[in-house]
Amino acid sequence: MSDLLIRAAGGVLIQESDDGLRVLMIHRPRYDDWSMPKGKADGDETDEDTARREVKEETGFSCRLVEEIATSHYVDRKGRPKRVRWYRMEPISYIEFVPNDEVDEVRWVRIDEADELLSYERERAVLAQVTAV
Repeated sequence: MSDLLIRAAGGVLIQESDDGLRVLMIHRPRYDDWSMPKGKADGDETDEDTARREVKEETGFSCRLVEEIATSHYVDRKGRPKRVRWYRMEPISYIEFVPNDEVDEVRWVRIDEADELLSYERERAVLAQVTAV
């Protein structure tokens, strides 16, 4: 097992709709999982820049950071320690999402349905921190 920490960051995008709050989720065909957009830092890229870049690459949304929500720590599929910093983000512009090998679907999901769809408990815990009022 490598001791080199894998740094990653992601975004939690929430929007109001006629039937309540929705969260933006992505489907990754490689893992057949549903998660919120996130990804690894490129070199010395800051965590904030990583979150903005990954959300845009995976969803088409350019966003501004609102606040840091939480940090997840776990061991990835390759046995490496990984840290994901999560940010509440607001969309400021959008380019059309094009399905690809990394993300084949982007979906706004009602908050009350997100727990069931999210594949990872650690992301459920992050979402619960955002929606707890």
